[in-house]
Amino acid sequence: MLLAGPHGTGKRAAAAWMVAQKLGIDRSHDLPQFPFERPVHADLHWLERPEDKKSIVIDQVRSLVRELSLTSYLGEGKAAVIEPADIMTTEAANSLLKTLEEPPGDTLLILVADRVGRLPATVFSRCQRIEIRIPGEADGLQWLDKLHPGGHWPEALRVAGLAPLAAIKAAESMETSSAMARDFANILGGSTSPIDVASTWSKIEPIFVLDWLSRQTQMAIRMLQAGGSRPPGLAIGESALQRIDRRNLFCYLDRINRLRGQPGGSWNVQTAFEGLLIDWASGLDKKVME
Repeated sequence: MLLAGPHGTGKRAAAAWMVAQKLGIDRSHDLPQFPFERPVHADLHWLERPEDKKSIVIDQVRSLVRELSLTSYLGEGKAAVIEPADIMTTEAANSLLKTLEEPPGDTLLILVADRVGRLPATVFSRCQRIEIRIPGEADGLQWLDKLHPGGHWPEALRVAGLAPLAAIKAAESMETSSAMARDFANILGGSTSPIDVASTWSKIEPIFVLDWLSRQTQMAIRMLQAGGSRPPGLAIGESALQRIDRRNLFCYLDRINRLRGQPGGSWNVQTAFEGLLIDWASGLDKKVME
């Protein structure tokens, strides 16, 4: 089973609920719960990235395959969760293929993927896929208000791209997001130096910055494609947006996503941010970007 969808939509909670149902750990809930606790069971194996590594590696997958080939301890079958499966090395993914094609005995194997495009086609084709989509804004707000009544959820939900679980983390970072929005707008307006902003942003968690930039660029692309009203949370002024070639926005998004896909520590954060923000200051002028 492949649970796919954007980060912050509850895929891990769904995986925990599914394996709990499978192994008879807790069948009292009809739906996944949040916050969730990872189930503990002799026949459950939960595979994730080791603290000292950037990926899920082949030795981990080989060990999992061996465990799944053994007889169930408690007679309810076996279950395993790999998350996020999209950070498996190529060798690790290849070592899983036979098990995906012919799971041993009564086995439930769940792969959780935030970025399905990074999964090898050979893995993707061997899984039954469940897409966990972002709910509508009204549904997301209703859920968040029930979870934590009285919170300032509308802005946090929009910053998180309407992903409810990501909005919980976004609410803790609203001040940072607001400051970044001001910086981003001021760079294009020429009142702030991209070098100075890059220096400031380099002190923030890099993946937070790249996720924020990715959401801003995607909102701008959607607005230009649909030709509709300005989406809430977009930090780019309409006059500035109209000056930017939409094709260059796609190139810009591709650069951001390539950085997001690289292991942490493998690239110079400040230099990368300077490049992105200098291009932004130019209005994504194609000649400057090249």
